[in-house]
Amino acid sequence: MTREIRFNAFDMNCVGHIQQGLWSHPRDRSMAYRSLAYWTDYAKRLEAGLFDGIFLADVVGIYDVLSGSPAPALRGAVQVPVNDPMMLVPAMASVTQHLAFGVTANLMYEQPFLFARRMATLDHLTGGRIGWNIVTGYLDSAARAIGLDGQMAHDDRYDLADEYMEVVYKLWEGSWEEGAVVANKAGQIYADPDKVHPVHHHGRQYRVDAYHLSEPSPQRTPVLYQAGSSPRGRQFAATHAECVFVNGQKKEGVREIVTDIRSRAEAIGRRADDIKVFLGATIVTGQTEKEAQEKFEDYKRYVSSEAALTHAAASMGIDFAKFDMDEPVETGKSQAITSNIKAMDRAAGPQWTKRKLLEQMVLGSRQPPLVASADQVVDWLKDWVEETGVDGFNLSRTVVPECFDDIVELVVPRLQERGLYKTEYREGPLREKLFGAPRLSERHVASSHRWGRG
Repeated sequence: MTREIRFNAFDMNCVGHIQQGLWSHPRDRSMAYRSLAYWTDYAKRLEAGLFDGIFLADVVGIYDVLSGSPAPALRGAVQVPVNDPMMLVPAMASVTQHLAFGVTANLMYEQPFLFARRMATLDHLTGGRIGWNIVTGYLDSAARAIGLDGQMAHDDRYDLADEYMEVVYKLWEGSWEEGAVVANKAGQIYADPDKVHPVHHHGRQYRVDAYHLSEPSPQRTPVLYQAGSSPRGRQFAATHAECVFVNGQKKEGVREIVTDIRSRAEAIGRRADDIKVFLGATIVTGQTEKEAQEKFEDYKRYVSSEAALTHAAASMGIDFAKFDMDEPVETGKSQAITSNIKAMDRAAGPQWTKRKLLEQMVLGSRQPPLVASADQVVDWLKDWVEETGVDGFNLSRTVVPECFDDIVELVVPRLQERGLYKTEYREGPLREKLFGAPRLSERHVASSHRWGRG
């Protein structure tokens, strides 16, 4: 029996996210991203469609690899300007009851002590609906912004991340015991000092001697998302992640990634079903295939090839301005998202050109869109779940809000009719909705840092 399919909306606190240029479509409202009303309306639309959450991407640098300049990114609104995603969460949570929020935060540039408090605060304010998308970054511009010459090597970033996770686990899981909060007004005792403990961590990268400042939140540790598909990224995901985000490619490639990550998790004492996998997808749909195709042709008129190359250049660490249209692209030793380069190698062969790359980006990104009737979309989603082992989909925005309205009004009812999608939300925090319990399982590495165990 096919599992219940899960949906996250995939977006960013900016004008242009993944499908470059579509912000210029007359019906697109993403230029209103500076308005709280835009985001609260967005959240209510998603909750009406029983979406599991909104997955908010983020970058803390500017895309300046193409032509060695930020000018193309600024012209095309390629994830710049971009505002802090965390600021949106309390507002969206205030108008919803169940919608969850997966927030991207780059651990390379956040001190773990303050970050742990910030995430605990969001978990409190949302009633346990917060998740953290753990990223290590890929932009040299971000490293320079905080005073470094450039970013660390790819695998070294994951080594630092492992230690970072150890620190935040100690803070979230080990500083306050269960029952530490007494909240006794008559006795004027809020917390039992004997059950609140300092964290001592003296590591290679971090030194912390402190009490966690937040009392235990509904989930303690936020639900942990991760999106690395390189060998080192997969091992990190197998160790830490509860939800893994994979980008679209052929089914066999996705199935291999899913199987590999879950096998690695089982090898260290976790279960395969401790990890939910979400596939990135772009869907253009309508009542009929003809209607979907007409919408797709309309959208294509607003795609920006320059903006698409700007995004691809930064994510791959390759300046495409140095290559003619039909000249094989030299990928070299990139320190950016190495899995993106390998995905392109698989899609177009190892000697791919800029022309072949642009042919892949029909809607302004390397994620090929599904253009199909709502009934065909349901079949497509079902087949991907059954054949690859993914649990759900991160649906990338095209023209907002109509792209998500189409999913809610056309696709969700058909999924429900076939028993493939929930008809109401389950109660409880995000982790309980996903895994049946609000706290991390004993099989997760974080449990070793709970008081009395570490």
